[in-house]
Amino acid sequence: MLTLFLRLVSGRQSRHVATLLGLAVACVLAGGALFAMTQHIAFTTGLYWAITTATTVGYGDVTPHTPAGRLVASAVMLTTIPLLASVFALVTGAAAAAGVRRVLALVREFPGGTYRVVIGMHPAVPAILEELVRAGDAVVLVADVDPGTVPDRVHLIRRDPTQPNALRAARPAGAQHVLITGPTDGDVLVSAVLLRKEAPDVPVSALVRSRSVGEALRDLGIHQAVSADELVAHTLAKSLEAPHAGDLILQLVDSEQHSLREISADPAIVGRPLSSVRSERSGLVLGLVQQGRVIMGIGEDPVIAAGDSLLVAEPGHTRAAPAS
Repeated sequence: MLTLFLRLVSGRQSRHVATLLGLAVACVLAGGALFAMTQHIAFTTGLYWAITTATTVGYGDVTPHTPAGRLVASAVMLTTIPLLASVFALVTGAAAAAGVRRVLALVREFPGGTYRVVIGMHPAVPAILEELVRAGDAVVLVADVDPGTVPDRVHLIRRDPTQPNALRAARPAGAQHVLITGPTDGDVLVSAVLLRKEAPDVPVSALVRSRSVGEALRDLGIHQAVSADELVAHTLAKSLEAPHAGDLILQLVDSEQHSLREISADPAIVGRPLSSVRSERSGLVLGLVQQGRVIMGIGEDPVIAAGDSLLVAEPGHTRAAPAS
């Protein structure tokens, strides 16, 4: 029963429930012992009386017959009954709140049209969701999290993302793009394997911690595996070399003045060097995506081939679908 109570509440509330239950049990034991001592009866009988009194059952077969016994009875009633009432109030309140959250999660309809899927929960995911919502993207999140922590415009599938049914419910085959995250790299790998079975052709990015896991993901056909820790470390290192390098990177990825797009190379520019396209195209051509590798064109001037993509910074903040 205690385990059930603690499952209904979480975090700070669970500690309150455990504390109140512990105090109630202590009062029952102490009250039963003192009652047995003052009434000259067995401890088990005194404990039985304390339990029936604390639970407000009060059969009346055991009652105090001395002033000391009545004082003990008053103390038990004034302490244990309010403590137990507080426990049940916390549990029922938490259960009601969980029910409301489930109802709110159910009324969020699956987005129509184009959408992106985020799988798993990582410390960076809340900021990613906020950014996608701000940009007007429809987002489906697959994670076992409290619906109250998810933006209203995000469709939450509250399940374990390492389970096949959870990924199937997100309809990844129809998504524009899928981002795989997780509390551990192991979870990311499991989700990636399941995702490739459900949606073998959808563009996928992954947020990992280990470079070796990123290499394993590339063997699964997931070429965009980013290590958040490595990204932060390299950004800070470059900021030491050039103090404004960090500001430049932030301006590229978090600006209302422009948007980053990956667009398929037009047949008209296939066979031409990247430098000539940069001089003609409006916006800032940051680099070329060739066979899954980003080439910035610094120190080399790659020739654009069929199937390549351009990374471009353009005015405005409207996102576009990734290149196919």
